Amino acid sequence: MKPIRFVMIGGFLGAGKTTAIGRLARAYTDAGLRVGIVTNDQAYDLVDTKSLRAQGFRVGEVPGACFCCKFDDLVETAAALSADERPDVIITEPVGSCTDLVATVIEPLRHLHGDLYEIAPLAVLLKPEHGRKILGGATGGGFSPKAAYIFLKQLEEADVVAINKVDKLSAAELDELLALVGERFGDKQVLAFSARDGTNFDAFQEAVGRTQAEHRKMMPVDYDIYAEGEAELGWLNCSIEFSQPKDDASGGGEFSLDELLVDFVKRLGRALANDGAEVAHLKILGQAGSDPAIANLTSSDGPAELSLASEIRTDTAQLVVNARVAVDPEILAQVVEAEAACLARDYNLSCDITGLQHFRPGRPLPTHRVTD
Repeated sequence: MKPIRFVMIGGFLGAGKTTAIGRLARAYTDAGLRVGIVTNDQAYDLVDTKSLRAQGFRVGEVPGACFCCKFDDLVETAAALSADERPDVIITEPVGSCTDLVATVIEPLRHLHGDLYEIAPLAVLLKPEHGRKILGGATGGGFSPKAAYIFLKQLEEADVVAINKVDKLSAAELDELLALVGERFGDKQVLAFSARDGTNFDAFQEAVGRTQAEHRKMMPVDYDIYAEGEAELGWLNCSIEFSQPKDDASGGGEFSLDELLVDFVKRLGRALANDGAEVAHLKILGQAGSDPAIANLTSSDGPAELSLASEIRTDTAQLVVNARVAVDPEILAQVVEAEAACLARDYNLSCDITGLQHFRPGRPLPTHRVTD
């Protein structure tokens, strides 16, 4: 039986992994291949999973810790995708604050399940918003040196470094990034593309379409710095329902779902910036019936963006909020609750927050780790 192709696409929080995976999965599907996707998060109720399922893909989720710490769950989830119809390709999306994936996921998978899987090169997406700052030597690029350490280690272990979001970069900015990557990681295959508009996507698809030979040398990782860098990020997931009060004739009536999401992201970004908190990724999915919309913010000094438009008006909407911010999670929860209440008041809506999870990630404890 032909092995299933195993593709892992890593990169820092907000690098555009989910958009790239969606485009790649669609390309494979259009070519007649069966595709399964496995997402991963430290918490439960993940926007990425809902977004990819809304696009019609078969998606399994490994919540509660990184793939490295839940290796057996990853294997079981991938196997479950084969229960009804065996996929030709499984694409996996690790947590954006995770590194050391070659030693703790890819090579253990090869050694333990190499008869089932054909391993693709590890592609790591470079996030321009923080990449230029961190690679350029700015102090932390908005993060502490320990959090920046994770960003750099992700690039160091990559087989392919893919600079994403070139549609947002000037020619000079792209040249600067290419030079910075070349100076530090001259031995890597480096390419630039846009997962959003498809610019040079063929090159990215070709790069991850190769078969990767066994890695003979593992990257050194200081797990103390790694753990402390991850723990500086506040993690928050929750669900929020905004609706017109049924017993209040002065309610705001129908509202634009897209405008509500963008407004909410802008308010959260401003409030967090006022607290001196650097946003790694803030993503909100909103739904009214079967019509989803997604708004996000990928750095404190960047714009709020509508990455998926619903173009609908509604009197009620269910939101899923995923926030990854360099701030105390208690402060993050207070900001989300306060800004949700203000948004509801300004739109004359009621607001109900449920399933609130806020915490700092725990120390990574890999199930397996291959040495040289």
